Amino acid sequence: MAQSLAKIIVHIVFSTKNRTPFLRDEAIRRELNSYLAATLRELDSPALLIGSLSDHVHVLFLLSRTHAVCDILEEIKKNSSKWAKTKSPDLRDFQWQNGYGIFSVSQSNVAAVKKYISEQEDHHRTMTFQDEFRRLLEKYEVKFDERYVWD
Repeated sequence: MAQSLAKIIVHIVFSTKNRTPFLRDEAIRRELNSYLAATLRELDSPALLIGSLSDHVHVLFLLSRTHAVCDILEEIKKNSSKWAKTKSPDLRDFQWQNGYGIFSVSQSNVAAVKKYISEQEDHHRTMTFQDEFRRLLEKYEVKFDERYVWD
């Protein structure tokens, strides 16, 4: 085959260090979402939808066929952390947690995942981030040790 083609859709979830609610300001979250989208675009991994809350982010994007997912995550977390620290004195201690969750999404499930991400504020009125993340890990049958999931 002369041309290499791929379409890999992924949903990533990561939180602020210790789930500190650094991102309470909706305007900052909108800017963060735009910043993350621009960074992903530069990495040939266009965002389909980004949703952030006070203590975590959901990102649905197309994975570049030329970049490793761990490198993409390192770049978006590192760059957005540096960016956030410039936005407000309240964010000078901003950090992301070390880890993340990444889940594959079939084309037929994109609409459902977009709906899930867009309804995060409603969803978190009744469920904590930790409970949500545990549920995602269980849904995708990811084995985990609770002692090492949180930081």
